[in-house]
Amino acid sequence: MPPEVIAWADFVAVDVRVGTIVEAREFPEARRPAYQLLLDFGPEIGLKKSSAQLTHHYSPASLLGRQVLAVVNFPPKQIGPIRSEVLVLGAPDADGHTVLAAVAAPVPNGSRLH
Repeated sequence: MPPEVIAWADFVAVDVRVGTIVEAREFPEARRPAYQLLLDFGPEIGLKKSSAQLTHHYSPASLLGRQVLAVVNFPPKQIGPIRSEVLVLGAPDADGHTVLAAVAAPVPNGSRLH
């Protein structure tokens, strides 16, 4: 089935920005294996928290300093004891494990995908 066609306004309503992971730690309270992340989206958006199921391909140490793509305008979601404020984006590998979506070269934190 071909993807649904959307209007340009639908696309720009989703605010996808580049952020740098500045903190990553285990999240033992999560139902499925996940990490708690703190991302820096630059001066306009600031620091935001997220929960991300990335434990198969990444360790907390390997995530530090990575620039990733995230949706920054979804409502916050309570996940156990943390409030996830952004949705970090990725795609499943052949086994269904998330691989992060990222930029090919460094860009300023907070840069908007277009």
